Amino acid sequence: MREIKNTKKPNFIKKILIKICRIFGYELIDQSTIEFPVSNKNYGDTLSAPGNKSITLGLGETSITRKIKNLDIIVKICTSVNLVSQNKERIFEENKSEYSFRTIKSLIRSSKDLIKKFNDLELKFTIIDVNSPEADINKVLTMLSKEGFKIQHFNIKKGEDTKNNMASTMATIQKSFECAKNCHDLIYFVEDDYIHKTEALTEMLFAYEKFSSIFKNEIFLLSTDYPYLYKKMNNSNILIGENTHWRTVKESLLTFMTSKKMIEKHYDKLIEMATIESKPFEKNLHEIYEQEKCFSPIPSLSLHCTNVNSVFGLSPNINVKKLWDENK
Repeated sequence: MREIKNTKKPNFIKKILIKICRIFGYELIDQSTIEFPVSNKNYGDTLSAPGNKSITLGLGETSITRKIKNLDIIVKICTSVNLVSQNKERIFEENKSEYSFRTIKSLIRSSKDLIKKFNDLELKFTIIDVNSPEADINKVLTMLSKEGFKIQHFNIKKGEDTKNNMASTMATIQKSFECAKNCHDLIYFVEDDYIHKTEALTEMLFAYEKFSSIFKNEIFLLSTDYPYLYKKMNNSNILIGENTHWRTVKESLLTFMTSKKMIEKHYDKLIEMATIESKPFEKNLHEIYEQEKCFSPIPSLSLHCTNVNSVFGLSPNINVKKLWDENK
């Protein structure tokens, strides 16, 4: 007689175990299918829960103690100047306004992806422009308002204090730090020649929550993997984010993410950078990185659209043309 195997008992036990794990907040992994029955997710899904836990297959779970509630994106725009203090052409050799528009387009795409994952997040854009034609800045504001984002706009008039490109740049930087003091939580300072991957902001917020929870302190995050950092044999610590790696760095340009607490802590040094020109210009920021942790993604989450031969520009191992075309 053929033996009839009873499959009901194991299935029943599995269901009970899943319910118990849900009650206590644990996750199970079905090794045969790489499925997560407690959360009803597959291997390719986002496993982490914003504000609650970060899950990395092979490394386990990290409890999130630093929940992000607000994100302010402060974009400094000047569509009338190609490269500050330079006469070189940018990659793709378009008018400066085209880089500004594609920067905003990429941030819109990335923000929409972000709020799908971080459902309770409050997000606002601040646009700080100097010397941009009215038609250009109206186009930027229209792009954002059509998507329903909260917006505030500041225009820095060209006067004696903004009579040259560097003075104009420093004026927008100072205004951005002044605006940051009125923000509530996380702040992303962006220059208008950084085109972002769709997943950029989501990856950055997952990383911020995880790393600040691990180190029990606020941090700095970059969206760009700068090529010039590979010309220096500096030691780096490597951490795992949601879907990318991150490494510690000691230098960056002026596109970075941090918290209001960190801005308040280093406000005098940041404002000094915006009022007294140094060489390099970001010297004060680099001094802050000697005290605080700063992380850069591998590979890059954004493209800095400068000259193709610039060591501050094209990040290695990303599809530059694809990213440019996607944000037309």
